[in-house]
Amino acid sequence: MKVKFKSSLVFSSLLSVMFIVTGCQEKPAPQQETVSTESKSSTIPLLQAQVERVELPKKQFCDEDGCTQYDFQTVKTNVSWINDYFLERIKKDVPSAFETSSPNSHAASEAVDIKGLNQSSIYIRFVSQQYNLATFIIQSYTYSAGAAHGMYHNEYVTFDLNTQKRLALTDILKPNVEAKVAEQLYDANANWLTQHDITREKLQLSDNYYYGTKGLVFVYPLYELASYAEGMTELTLPYATAKDLIKTEYLPSLPQTETIAEKPVTP
Repeated sequence: MKVKFKSSLVFSSLLSVMFIVTGCQEKPAPQQETVSTESKSSTIPLLQAQVERVELPKKQFCDEDGCTQYDFQTVKTNVSWINDYFLERIKKDVPSAFETSSPNSHAASEAVDIKGLNQSSIYIRFVSQQYNLATFIIQSYTYSAGAAHGMYHNEYVTFDLNTQKRLALTDILKPNVEAKVAEQLYDANANWLTQHDITREKLQLSDNYYYGTKGLVFVYPLYELASYAEGMTELTLPYATAKDLIKTEYLPSLPQTETIAEKPVTP
């Protein structure tokens, strides 16, 4: 079975073009987010994170295609390199939002009354920490004035706090098991996939994943496997199945079960 990865980074590229657009949402008040688990080692920080609005040179950016209103929120944690990662990520995805001047801004501003105002938002949130594994989510939303609806995307980011690196799917899997993972993922979600006319050959692994409560969750973008109304698809590979496919250092602790031996029946 030939396995291809559906990269969530494609959406980042689209953002550079689509961020002439994006969704107007009510701005949530800053809130404190903390990890409930205890740190097992002094070398592994217990993450604390709070929402922080990204200050921009201007409230909106205008060019010959019209004006776009931006709203960016990131997280400020007690780990500086994580803070830097997300701020640089936003700047890389939407460089126009950080420009101090807009080309043809006067003419473009006049066109807003005709075309409407495009809107764009990126919200970064802390999700969870499991010892050295820390997971965040990048929630992106874009809306083009006059469109029937906006487009959104949820991208999960998992860091190894020991190595201070983001973990791609290939980093946590054992070597040369991608085809096996795809097979097991299909088997675990066969009912839903067959209902949506998705064959085993059509299913590709997504590199957008997170650690769920019951298994490794693979997240697919809008329209990839289902309709817009059904939202982004999430397929779960149970940990009991994945334990032989994921590297030991990146496999969450699983509950221990004991098999009770049957006692002989006394006559």
